[in-house]
Amino acid sequence: MRIPVFFFSCSIVLLLSSCSGKHSSDDQVFHYNEATGIATLDPAFAKNQSVIWPIHQLYNTLVETDDALRIVPSLAYRWDVSEDRKQYIFHLRQDVFFHDNEVFPGGKGRKMTAHDVVYSFHRIIDPATASSGAWIFNDRIDPNNSFKALDDSTFQLTLIRPFTPVLGLLSMKYCSVVPREAVEKYGQDFRNHPCGTGPFVFKAWEEGQALILRRNTRYFEKDSAGKPLPRLDGIKISFYDSRATEFLLFRQGKLDFINDIDPSFKDEVLTKKGILRKDWEGKIRLSKHPYLNTEYLGILVDSSKAIVKQSPLRFKAIRQAINYGFDRRKMMMYLRNSIGTPAESGFIPAGFPSFDPNIVKGYSYDPVKARKLLSDAGFPDGRGLPVIKLLTVPIYADLGSFIARQLEELGIKIQVEVVQKALLLEQTAKSEALFFRGSWIADYPEAENYLSVFYGKNPAPPNYTQYKNPAFDRLYEKALITENDSIRYGLYQQMDRLIVEDAPVVPLWYDEVIHLEQLHVKDFIANGLNLLELRRTYIQQ
Repeated sequence: MRIPVFFFSCSIVLLLSSCSGKHSSDDQVFHYNEATGIATLDPAFAKNQSVIWPIHQLYNTLVETDDALRIVPSLAYRWDVSEDRKQYIFHLRQDVFFHDNEVFPGGKGRKMTAHDVVYSFHRIIDPATASSGAWIFNDRIDPNNSFKALDDSTFQLTLIRPFTPVLGLLSMKYCSVVPREAVEKYGQDFRNHPCGTGPFVFKAWEEGQALILRRNTRYFEKDSAGKPLPRLDGIKISFYDSRATEFLLFRQGKLDFINDIDPSFKDEVLTKKGILRKDWEGKIRLSKHPYLNTEYLGILVDSSKAIVKQSPLRFKAIRQAINYGFDRRKMMMYLRNSIGTPAESGFIPAGFPSFDPNIVKGYSYDPVKARKLLSDAGFPDGRGLPVIKLLTVPIYADLGSFIARQLEELGIKIQVEVVQKALLLEQTAKSEALFFRGSWIADYPEAENYLSVFYGKNPAPPNYTQYKNPAFDRLYEKALITENDSIRYGLYQQMDRLIVEDAPVVPLWYDEVIHLEQLHVKDFIANGLNLLELRRTYIQQ
């Protein structure tokens, strides 16, 4: 018999907090809403933010990123790299235990070992798992001989060739360490029975209602004062699919923060300059941080395709004219309330150490240059230029219309066609979309991830534009084996300048993490990956 939802919600939440949603005097439970729902709690399928956030609370990886996006120890307290940089030996902590679970003798979580790392990594690449993260090891390892437990506390990873960003890959949630016993017992239902080593332990999940996590009392990390982490007693995640309802709950103090600001209420909260309106000051906190996400328009440039041969976008001058032909700064102020930075550099976003707009100069609004480029391409004032169709999703329809209106003043006619996200993804993956809205969120904190989008040997995804440039490819391959950071960053900048010149994309803006937070939430630090970090967070009483 199914337990009534109201009884479930209140009985479980009473373990942690009151059903009213208001914080009690001793409440150390963090409340947030996930409007899109959570598809799974299995890290092998941690491909989007809604899944990554709870996975990060439940599991650990060998290494992780800190607030400044540096790679730091986690399950591995140190590692050694061979002289040829193809072998990595990780030395594991000896004080890490899996969460208590019935799969273990006496229900008590056992110690995590190097054998668990081997199992977890093999599971990612096993076709039977069908992990969305299997790509991270593609063409980088020998699937039969790359993961070894040298003993219980030493794990060895062997690459086919040097790959400098490998530690960034290992920090991804796909690489979370799981126990074989739990996966084998629950099978596909492991999604509902997570068992990791993370700071919080799975308590209960009523899909569509609430997910409850509780503090892991055996967690291995401590804060700078030597006190055990995490500081919170638990986390409650609700699943209201209406952003208006979410905002109302936040206003009532029933949610501790909101991630991003929905267009329906951004003008109520923010000025056009992106700061809190007067009537919100002193009531909530606005937190902004560079987000490793570039929003852009993509252009299919593979001239061997019939649809490209018939398109005016095959001309570089037309692509450059589009880049010059609209005002990113005005667009950001009036349509985005200044959330994000106008993309007037390359494709690599602000937030990376290699980002330097003085070295990589992109496009700013310059209608004079745009008109000259049109004329040079044989279409003075747009005469003879056919209509260009731009595919976008509903949430960005207003941005598409803004760009189309400004380009029309130059003689470039853009027809904005709004389609559902699934159809847009399908058409871009099949290289059937000539001009499309896209975004690229970093998978790991290395600018190489953005440049892989244009590597000629990559299919779509990630190379949705089908861009091919031998000079770019040589630089990319050189960067993969370049260990010196400053030299590697210089190579990234050279590649980014090539992208600016060839214009297979129209960068729109570099995004920002935007949090609306209750004032009682402390030590809640945003980061460039927008990873929900709650180990040091607490509720001030």
